[in-house]
Amino acid sequence: MITTTTSSRNQFLVTNPLPFQWHPPTPHPTTIASTTSLSKTKNPLRTHSANQTEHSLSTTSNSKPRNPVRTHSTNHTEHSLSTTTTDASTNADQALLTLLRQRKTEEAWLTYFRSPHVPNSQCLSRLVSQLSYQNTKESLTRAQSILRRLRDLRQLHRLDANALGLLAVTAAKAGQTPYATSIIKSMLHSGYLPHVKAWSAVTSRLAASPDDGPLEALKLFTSVTRRIRSLSDPSVATEARPDTAAFNAVLNACANLGDTERFRQLFDEMPEFSAKPDVLTYNIVIKLCARANRKDLLVRVLERILGEGIEPCVTTLHSLLAAYVGFNDLETAEKMVQAMREGRNDLCKILRDCNLENPPIQIEGKVFEQLLLPNPATMVNYEPPLLPKVYKPDSRIYTTLMKGYMKEGRISDVVRMLEAMRQQTDSSSHPDHVTYTTVISALVKVGAMERARQVLTEMARVGVPANIITYNILLKGYCQQIQIEKAKELIKEMASGAGIEPDVVSYNILIDGLILIDDSAGALEYFNEMRDKGIAPSKISYTTLMKAFASSGQPRLVQKVFDEMRKDPRVKVDQVAWNMLIEGYCKLGLVEEAKKTVQRMRENGFYPNVATYGSLANGIAVARKPGEALLLWNEVKGRCKVEKQGVSSATSLPPLVPDEGLLDTLADVCVRAAFFKKALEIVVCMEEYGISPNKTKYTRIYVEMHSRMFTSKHASKARQDRRSDRKKAAEAFKFWLGLPNSYYGSEWRLEADSFYATDD
Repeated sequence: MITTTTSSRNQFLVTNPLPFQWHPPTPHPTTIASTTSLSKTKNPLRTHSANQTEHSLSTTSNSKPRNPVRTHSTNHTEHSLSTTTTDASTNADQALLTLLRQRKTEEAWLTYFRSPHVPNSQCLSRLVSQLSYQNTKESLTRAQSILRRLRDLRQLHRLDANALGLLAVTAAKAGQTPYATSIIKSMLHSGYLPHVKAWSAVTSRLAASPDDGPLEALKLFTSVTRRIRSLSDPSVATEARPDTAAFNAVLNACANLGDTERFRQLFDEMPEFSAKPDVLTYNIVIKLCARANRKDLLVRVLERILGEGIEPCVTTLHSLLAAYVGFNDLETAEKMVQAMREGRNDLCKILRDCNLENPPIQIEGKVFEQLLLPNPATMVNYEPPLLPKVYKPDSRIYTTLMKGYMKEGRISDVVRMLEAMRQQTDSSSHPDHVTYTTVISALVKVGAMERARQVLTEMARVGVPANIITYNILLKGYCQQIQIEKAKELIKEMASGAGIEPDVVSYNILIDGLILIDDSAGALEYFNEMRDKGIAPSKISYTTLMKAFASSGQPRLVQKVFDEMRKDPRVKVDQVAWNMLIEGYCKLGLVEEAKKTVQRMRENGFYPNVATYGSLANGIAVARKPGEALLLWNEVKGRCKVEKQGVSSATSLPPLVPDEGLLDTLADVCVRAAFFKKALEIVVCMEEYGISPNKTKYTRIYVEMHSRMFTSKHASKARQDRRSDRKKAAEAFKFWLGLPNSYYGSEWRLEADSFYATDD
């Protein structure tokens, strides 16, 4: 927990389990194993069984060493004690196994917990499997504790692939995706081949995760398939081979990344593993077309589905409608919904006619062309296929169209559709909590908070319960309207009235709202309250709190929050967090600390962006270090040169497009420091990027600070010569401002590309 009083109390408590790491013992040989069923614990594919290993270890540890000095009675006593201990362990294991076979998992856990010795492999694997199968938070914690104990004893090889696979699935369902991923990776590293249901479940979770989740999903899929292909006997990996669900998971990762080339490659690999595309596969293709801006191919996906003899589902039509809404083609979306209302099955023809009326931009894309060949429209006398049955629009379809209206700011159409849905005779078309939440979101967007609150009341009246998303949207609306007290009342009402506990998003919204009113102490209070309730902070939680401390001029606390963020295995430090840390130092003009942080950021694989440079420029202005501004401008100028001229180099920084705030701040510093040549370079850069320089401000600065420059009549000839170049630059700058000047030298009129030239 962080407070602003003493440093000893400025600490976080990270309580979530760390990602699983498997360290097998050195003498344990690498084995390749698969499991025939996730409900079985037997694994016949190991080169040796866990029980055999355990027996050999027991035999080794219990073997009687030669010692001729000992008397017979001593050896006899030692043997009897060893036999007694072994018998006790065997009896305990047999009692535990009996409970597990009777599915008395709770009693089995208590027996294990109270036992001083580690049970045998069969008991451990069964216990972990049954705890994982219970799929509760408590049972997952118990299963994880068994793994921690075995890891500390370096005996994780006692667990079979089935137990580990079930644990990975349960951890993934519980949202502990990094933990589940590390289990699957460790299994592969140690010679196991997990069941396809286990590793595909983790792949699916990774594909939908933020940050590098989709990339990790691709890597995991590749690791498994590479291992399978490397086997001399493919039958060994029968239960680990990817099926259609596994391919759908990794194809979804490609769609989320917008990686069309990799998508096609994986799509083409499906026959190799006897996996056939299903309706979900093509739903993902629709998603990919939307991500790749290929509206022209949406109808061809639907035709491909029908051509393959696959029956579309309602989700297929919802995906199509959502794609058209995403393209802001509400006209086609409305025609599609109207056709469904009329019970028409010629939807392909309707969508093709819409393409003819509003032809989409044709984009070259060989990847898609290969994926959807042949093109039915090129066939002679082609007739678009008909849907196999009538699909009536449900509440999800209407709500998707409603979101399109909201996106366009058509609030009256949103309310009108809500009323129309209420009048539908089909109960599946009546408004649900998603519909009402969409209406509330539309009203919040235009600041109509009273009407939004009335819709929430209406939901309670008609018996449609609001969920956490509904309340979070209202909460955000109050914070945006600077109605913080109402936001605080609402977050209390969630728990007391609706029985909905605030989540991390709720607290993030409220913390951000408190920052808007410069209440960093209140933001910290709610952050600590969130931690006390056991709610794990997200990346946004950390960066929002960093923003609060940066705004209040407390860079040391910003650094503490940043350090705790780096220690938290559940979040990944990104560019935003680094920029917030840099801004915390720059707010107080601590340029050197900020520059050191920038260097650390580069060492961690992040390049400064416009926000980074903007913070540095502001810090330089606060610190009044114009020399630093020249160095910063040279770096910015170099990256602008890369962007403008397309220069590429393995050692060069990526291109940069500067914004008005960065260039204006640098120009301001240069004008105040009388660096007029550099100020003119920055001005030319601003004009090149379509930014209008603030001549009025620069004129005022010049008149107030430099109007009496070079007016001394008593300067020596040598001194006058030394300041000649500066005087020429000042006159050129006055000429640009429109002030009276005495020098119009053409050599000081910078051409369009001159500021990109390398300084001599």
